[in-house]
Amino acid sequence: MVGDMAVYPAHGVGQIEAIEERQVGECRQAFYVMRIIETNMVIMIPLASCNSVGLRAIIPSTEVDKVYTILMDDDIELPSQPWNQRYRDYMDRIKSGSVFKIATVLRDLYLLRADKALSFGERKMMDTARNLIVKELSIANKVAEDDIRHRIDRIFS
Repeated sequence: MVGDMAVYPAHGVGQIEAIEERQVGECRQAFYVMRIIETNMVIMIPLASCNSVGLRAIIPSTEVDKVYTILMDDDIELPSQPWNQRYRDYMDRIKSGSVFKIATVLRDLYLLRADKALSFGERKMMDTARNLIVKELSIANKVAEDDIRHRIDRIFS
């Protein structure tokens, strides 16, 4: 609905500003007009393909602790794989739009960083994952983004 906050995979949290109809080829289609908060970019998402592109509502506040549980789980074994394979795997998780999968990327990169220096691409991906999580959790819990950042920093310090 117009005014609702939603998550568009890999772009992050945005607000539905309008629902518009446009002529596309021979048929009229309805689109969500969504403004991404982080970049102020406006995107149009066909209503008919919302599910297939991964558009979803912000998680409820009752699910936020699951994200923190994932972030705190340091009892995992990171698979030994070439950096490019790991990068593709992490990008797939981010593009899924699932805040839980994105949390596994952030956690894994923090754990990996404890063992070795991250590449430029991995550092950029870590920032992306962190920003996506911070934005969504701050909206879900109705708290300042800085509070979420500090909590994540405490988890990994």
